[in-house]
Amino acid sequence: MLYHAYELQAAWLNSASAIASIGSELLTNPRNPMAYTGIGPVAGSALEVFAHATIRRGKPEFDIESVTVKGKADPVSETLVLHRPFGDLKRFRRAGLPDDAPAVLIVAPMSGHFATLLRGTVERMIESAEVYITDWHDARDIPLAEGRFDLDDYIDYIVEFLQEIAQRNEGEAAHVVAVCQPSVPALAATALMNGVKDKASPKTLTMMGGPIDTRESPTTVNDMAMKRPLSWFRQNVIATVPAQYAGSGRRVYPGFMQLASFMSMNLGGHILSHYEMYKHLVAGDDDSAQQTKDFYEEYRSVCDMTAEFYLQTVEEVFQKHSLPNNELEHRGKVIDLGDITTTALLAVEGERDDISGIGQTKAALPLARNLSDKKKRYYLAEGAGHYGIFNGSKWRTKIAPVVEEFMAEHG
Repeated sequence: MLYHAYELQAAWLNSASAIASIGSELLTNPRNPMAYTGIGPVAGSALEVFAHATIRRGKPEFDIESVTVKGKADPVSETLVLHRPFGDLKRFRRAGLPDDAPAVLIVAPMSGHFATLLRGTVERMIESAEVYITDWHDARDIPLAEGRFDLDDYIDYIVEFLQEIAQRNEGEAAHVVAVCQPSVPALAATALMNGVKDKASPKTLTMMGGPIDTRESPTTVNDMAMKRPLSWFRQNVIATVPAQYAGSGRRVYPGFMQLASFMSMNLGGHILSHYEMYKHLVAGDDDSAQQTKDFYEEYRSVCDMTAEFYLQTVEEVFQKHSLPNNELEHRGKVIDLGDITTTALLAVEGERDDISGIGQTKAALPLARNLSDKKKRYYLAEGAGHYGIFNGSKWRTKIAPVVEEFMAEHG
């Protein structure tokens, strides 16, 4: 009944949000005398904050129309390259990009948010590369007839996407940037492809804030996964998709559960952010308020993931530490990180990351024991939190140049 209870609550909040939005517009309308009194802006701003916080959201669009390079705004094209039941391969390319620019596959996390959470990552990489991204689908919208999707399938999708990119580029392999959770399957896919000498093996793999070995500097997220048995997760956070969705009957880890988990980790900070937004609205500082709105518009847009993928990730990544223990299997074959001999590895961590602690991503470098040290690099982003590794000013001005330099060096 978990999903059904959420649907009832969401329906009520949608109505309340609509009423609050109308009330806010009435109280702040220039034709309303109350808009020029103290209570009009105060009450109207409070209702606007409530309306924004409670409205139900769907999947956002990337909406990257152009990027500015050397003072010139170049238009950007978005193309669907491959459509698969659980995720698409999309391509972004700016006009004026040199023909010899590298191809980069950004592997987005399947962790409750849509790939559009990496819009800032894509925008920055478009400046110097032809960018592809894994655009994962909401599991609640995928019919049961499409079958299961687990960690093995995730790895298969990465391999297939890399092979497709290489084929489109006349055999030229791509670079890979894995953000957070997909660092594990991306590293596993790299080992598999290196092991069979697949020509589509990535030239470089950049892992950003990834849980390669969560025993290093464990965070609250890691502690929660370790303290409870897998049966607890199966019984308490897995739900069945209701009848009104295409994926009716599919067992999923709902996006609203993940969002609640993320919000509760820093509840005080989120409350303060909304209070600051309220003060900006009262003061008429719409630009500052809009920045907060834009962040939460994306942050609150969540999607479901299949139960088998979620539970397998909890067990293999956070409880058993299968990859660093050389025990992770793909289709019955143990993945050996010693097979990585050609793909250069870059590990990026944030100094203030409260999701993946310092050392968890760096652990990948010694695990690739047969890779030359010249093809390994580590970068610690000072002052950056988890989100700041791939979005914001630190990403654009500090981290992205390191990634681009690394790709150029091993391209």
